[in-house]
Amino acid sequence: MAMRIGYLLPTRERVMRGQPEAGPLLELADRAEALGFESVWVGDSLLARPRHEPLTLLAAIAGRTRRVELGTAVLLPALRNPVILAHQVATLDQISQGRVILGVGIAGDVPNIRAEFAAAGVPFEKRVGRMMEGLRLCRALWRGEPVDWDGRWPVQQGVLGPTPHRPGGPPIWGGGSASASLARAGRHFDGWFPTGPDAAGWGQQWREVRESAREAGRNPDELVGALYLTLVIDDNAERAQQQIDAYLEEYYGVAAKVLAKQQACYAGPAAGAAAWLKGYQDAGATHLVLRFAGAHERHMDAIAEIRTSLGW
Repeated sequence: MAMRIGYLLPTRERVMRGQPEAGPLLELADRAEALGFESVWVGDSLLARPRHEPLTLLAAIAGRTRRVELGTAVLLPALRNPVILAHQVATLDQISQGRVILGVGIAGDVPNIRAEFAAAGVPFEKRVGRMMEGLRLCRALWRGEPVDWDGRWPVQQGVLGPTPHRPGGPPIWGGGSASASLARAGRHFDGWFPTGPDAAGWGQQWREVRESAREAGRNPDELVGALYLTLVIDDNAERAQQQIDAYLEEYYGVAAKVLAKQQACYAGPAAGAAAWLKGYQDAGATHLVLRFAGAHERHMDAIAEIRTSLGW
């Protein structure tokens, strides 16, 4: 399968720097499409890492693009009422004519995220169950038939309209690299979408996801193996590493050495970036979502050249 490349918009970074205007973000999405990127992505957070609301921003992008898929990297469904979420996603999928990918996750266990859940009135300890039940309810509503639901969100003969452009709703990709996340992706989702590890480790975990799918009676070949990667491309490798370390520490408020164990990152020349990305393809990945630690236009151009050199 041909490799697909996505681009993560710097919504968090722009808010951190006091530049919340949406116009420049929309222009970056336009540029990504013009350069041949297959997808554009937006992250999600309410208060822990303030940024633009993803579904709203993606709706604006959907109205001005024609080809790129539109993804969440990743949405936190547990923070949302699933009936409302189903309606929002269905409408977004109609606006984009079936280009939505719903990347989902449960968020890490750190104090500011726990505070975010508390502010939203959602019990943090129940977030996995809320996410899974909520997504099942979304999928039921996306069929467009009357739904009766006896659970956290009681529904009586509820009918959603419009239903998504894509029959049954958009594909759902599950994030995370813990054993439970791998099992959930294989058993319940349409793709697996972690932030790491290196290519060899990712390949081993991808085999576990596929085995979980097989054990659940699903066809593992129908799942998408994806990845969320962070890059700085610079001929000066030392300078690139300093830039990526500073970026990660500002973004997360955690030491870069700690984050390096959790997230796949590359800092160095373009030739090394090409080999690094190719390693994930060799391990079985078919969709790479790239986050750039600054200089977005320059990095997009560099990736376009790398793709040409790799025959992507």
